[in-house]
Order: sequence, then C-alpha cells, then structure tokens
Amino acid sequence: LRKLIVDKILEEALKDIQKHEKLSRRDALKIFGASPLVAALLAEASMPTDAEAASDATGKIVIVGAGLAGLSTAARLTKKLKNPNITIIEPNQKSVSYQAGTSLIAAGVMNKEDVDYYTADFLPDGVKWIQKAAANFDPKANKVILDDGSEISYDYLVIATGVMLDYGAVDGLTGMTTTNSTDNAKVKQTIGKNGIYSLYFIDGAVDAKAGIDELIAKAKALPQGQKLEAVFSDSPTAIKCGGAPKKIAYITNDLLERAGVKDRVNITFYTNSGALFNVPEYAKAIEEQFIKRDFKFFYKTKLLAVDPQTQTATFEKSWEEKGEWDEDLQEFEMVKKTEQFQKKFDFLHVVPHQKVNKAVADSPVGSANGWVPVDKETLQHVVYKNVFSLGDCAAIPLGKTGGSARKQYKVVVSNLIAQMEGKELTAKYDGYTVCPLITKIGRVMFAEFDWKGVAPTFPLDPTKERWTMWLLKAYLMKPMVMHGMLPGRI
Repeated sequence: LRKLIVDKILEEALKDIQKHEKLSRRDALKIFGASPLVAALLAEASMPTDAEAASDATGKIVIVGAGLAGLSTAARLTKKLKNPNITIIEPNQKSVSYQAGTSLIAAGVMNKEDVDYYTADFLPDGVKWIQKAAANFDPKANKVILDDGSEISYDYLVIATGVMLDYGAVDGLTGMTTTNSTDNAKVKQTIGKNGIYSLYFIDGAVDAKAGIDELIAKAKALPQGQKLEAVFSDSPTAIKCGGAPKKIAYITNDLLERAGVKDRVNITFYTNSGALFNVPEYAKAIEEQFIKRDFKFFYKTKLLAVDPQTQTATFEKSWEEKGEWDEDLQEFEMVKKTEQFQKKFDFLHVVPHQKVNKAVADSPVGSANGWVPVDKETLQHVVYKNVFSLGDCAAIPLGKTGGSARKQYKVVVSNLIAQMEGKELTAKYDGYTVCPLITKIGRVMFAEFDWKGVAPTFPLDPTKERWTMWLLKAYLMKPMVMHGMLPGRI
C-alpha cells in the first residue's frame, strides 16, 4: 500500500509533465529525486500504517468545514485513533479543491476539472458527514447549531471553515463566495465581465484566462502608438495566498510577451501594504523582478470602487506626514493623509476582502476581528480548550496557504489527541508557509518562510526563479496534496 501511494503520486506528476514539458520520465525522476522536500514528503506519504492507530482515547470529534484542512485532519485522526468517532459538518457537495491550481488555470496549464472535486470522494472511511451548514456555536454547552435549527453535540471541536471572498466590500462589485465554484451567481454579475477578473475562485480563474486572451486580442488590434492598461489590485484584509495577486500579474505579463504584444500594455500593481511581500528578502527579489519586467508598482494604495461600465477603478493612497511636536515624547506626531484617484483599465484583477463566515465570526468561538482566536503554536482556542482551529479561518500570522495547512493539521491532530488523553500539548506550529510564486510560465520562486523569516527546504537561493521549482509547483504538488495530504499522510 505504501509503495502504491508513492507510485501514484509520481505517476500522476510524470504524466502531466509529459503533456506540457520536453522532459523524459528519467530526467524528471532525477530532478524530483534530488529534491530534499520531495524526498521528505514522499517519505511521509509512505509512513507505516500499522503503528498509526496508537491512541485508545475516545470522544466525539466534530469538524466544521470539509476543505483541505478539515478533511486532512479527519483522515489523520482516523489513523491515529483506535476508535475514532468523527463527524464533519459541511453543506457543499464540492468542498474540496486544489486551490493552488487557480493560478495554473489562468496560465492555461490546468482546467477547471483539474482542481474541483466532490466532498464524498475524499471523505475518510467511518467519518459521518452532515450536509448542513453551521449557523452558530455554543462552546459552553459543547454544541454546534445547524442552519435548520438542529444541534450537534461534541466533546472536541475543530473549526476549519476557511474564508469568505467578499467582493461586495468594493463599491460597484457584488456578492460573496467561497473558493469553490458554487453559489457565486451574485459575484459573477460583476466579476468575469467588463474587463474585471479575479482568480480567487475557480470560475473566476476560468474567466481570468479568457480575460487575458481578450486583452491579447485587443492589443493585437490596437493602432500603433496606443497602449492598454492592465491593473492589479491587492486587499486591505488578511488574504489566503498572499502571492496570488502577484502571480496573476506575472502570468499576464508572460502571456502578453509570448503573444508579442507586451509593448502595447502597461502593467500596474497596487498594494495596500508597504512592501510587495512580508519577508524582506522575498520583497526585494519581487521588486527587482517587477522592475526588470517594467511593471509600475505603488505601495499603501487600496481599491475602493469599480465602475464596470466606464471601466474605471477608484483607489485611495495613504501616507504619513509630520504633525505637531509632542513635548512629552520629544517627537513629531505622525498624521495619516489620504487621497483618492481614478485609474482607467482594460483589464483589472480584483483581490476580494476576505473574512470568516458570519456563523463563526458572530459566535463565541470567533473574535472582534472575526478570525478564530487560537494559540499560534498549539492551535488550541484561547478560551475553550476542547476547541482547535486551523487553515484560513484561524487567527494565525502568515498562515493562510495550503502549505501552512499541511503543517497545521498534524499539530492539531497531535494536540487534540493529547487533550483527549489529558496530556500536555507538545506539538508546535512554527509558522511555516510556502508560496511557490509563478514569475512566468515555466519559472517559480519557491518562497518558504516562517515567523523567523526565510526558511528554505532546498540548499539553493530561494529568491531565484527556477525551472526545477516550476516542475515541483506545476506537476508534483497537486498529486502530493490529493494522494498524500488529503488521506492524512503528508
């Protein structure tokens, strides 16, 4: 069984490589074999099963959310408990997606069918699935209230509900959705047309690829001396995959270059942050890459409104100026200043505001900021000790990527079982996050970091763009997730 799992991961990766790359199976295997990360992940995928169900601890575990984090947690618990009693609450028939694939859809490397999956196909054996939504939480009574008014009791609770993509927070746009392509009709009233696109949900990524193709066609038909405007925004909220807004800019640029029309399109990137990345080494590398590609980029600038009919975006720029002298502090008071400006666009990529769903945010397990407050290392709720949270909904610095969830779910499982056994919680999440930043189709800067800073797995400069990292990102990571992480192994 262990060999079959590893063989399946490699076989799927090699099959996809041979579709797109001029690379033999032998050479691909050599490249993967030389990767310390790949070796470590495959070793985890092949870990023994006979010693996994080691704990006699018992109790009813309820997991709210059946995305990557929730299902991986459920699968690993079934391996680590001798008598697991696990219930998943998830209303969506298609809660599972390979979210990292949305940028590859925009690049034309993957299709919608390559990233969108049915919940039932990944539900671990023996796990009960309640196909309803959580409407509220009563952690004092150890209950989850469902949207039909019924209640589910628990001994231990795991919250892995992900985030909502709030496009309507930008004036002129509409609706709220999740990453999966369900319940997004209202969002698609304004996203996916009139030059406005977003790859943060699956249907949006499909439309974004069509939008890039349309931009290329317009550029080819453009009279000599004129230019189109491709504008890329960021979000003022915490977001999943902070690299995605930059990936789509890089991909658009590369496709324009391949079509021979890059000189006919201006690319402008606006971020609400004071840097292009939250790790200085990667921020510097991205800035250099932007300059080399002739991108215009601006800091402390957020998208306020969009007029789809006139294809005009309204931004707000902020900065600080010296105010009055403070005699007590012996320094000048810094006063925040803002100004608004409008930018015409032919192609606009929108990063939605992101937040935890209302049921979590407004309940006792939520917080004033909406996110589920947990100890950032143990992932245990700061108030309710039989509650854990992970993934995009948890209040964890730098923790909103699939790479983060891959580390977090093992910590949750270890600490949850320790809690069940009345032991100390010794497993610690160190903030590890990975962002395979696509800088062009065929090149990736594999940005790995934790709370301390750069944390590379490879003995190579992680700020460099590499084809070998592209092979890992584009072809190996998905089968590792689908056949390694979702079964609770990697």
